[in-house]
Amino acid sequence: MNSFKVDNLSVNVFNTRAEMGCAAANDVKNCILSVLKTKDTVNMIFAAAPSQNEVLAQLVADKDIPWNRINAFHMDEYIGLSPDAPQCFGNFLREHIFGLVPFRSVNYIDASAKDAEAECLRYSELLANNPVDIVVLGIGENGHIAFNDPPVADFCDKKTAKPVALDEICRNQQVNDGCFAHIEDVPTTAITLTVPALFAGKHLFCVVPAATKANAVYSTLRGEIGEHCPATVLRRHESAALYLDADSSKLL
Repeated sequence: MNSFKVDNLSVNVFNTRAEMGCAAANDVKNCILSVLKTKDTVNMIFAAAPSQNEVLAQLVADKDIPWNRINAFHMDEYIGLSPDAPQCFGNFLREHIFGLVPFRSVNYIDASAKDAEAECLRYSELLANNPVDIVVLGIGENGHIAFNDPPVADFCDKKTAKPVALDEICRNQQVNDGCFAHIEDVPTTAITLTVPALFAGKHLFCVVPAATKANAVYSTLRGEIGEHCPATVLRRHESAALYLDADSSKLL
């Protein structure tokens, strides 16, 4: 492992995705246990993407995590997909973690909501009543966090959740990840937690494998901080860690 810091952000580089996922999951577990020394429950937000497979699998396998003291949330959801579509992020998380361990509560963004603005308000109220302790997230090929693509990302956003249009790079990533066969199948809009909503988490763990993310990782760590690469905001957080493999870090 190679570790270094860029501004406030701790960066950890591993040879393989498996090593990366194991290390990230262990750090998340230790953070959960630390928070539970001072609180009865932990509130966690999870990203839904193939890039998270290794860390989610390691978390599920860990027998030392008291899931019955953890409230789970997710950070984005497509608009317009059938609620039972496997590409829905709630369904992805149900398959990979939400349905596999006994959380105290699991709080889904409603993929079937007819009124996206009303669903954003409902979910925002849930998060206001359950301030976030831990966020497990990734970075998109365009540098997005959640669905805060560069055209819609706002570091000073006053909203907690909002409907957004997805840019072409983001939609192509869903095809590259194998989630959709063709870009025409990928929804054009989604509900996302905003950058400030994610940044409000007390501890951020960002897991980013694969060569397809190498450019985004380089921009995140070497570029100027700004909405052109939303993930650069991680460098301002007081407790954020980035986990990379050999492929995603190859341009550093």
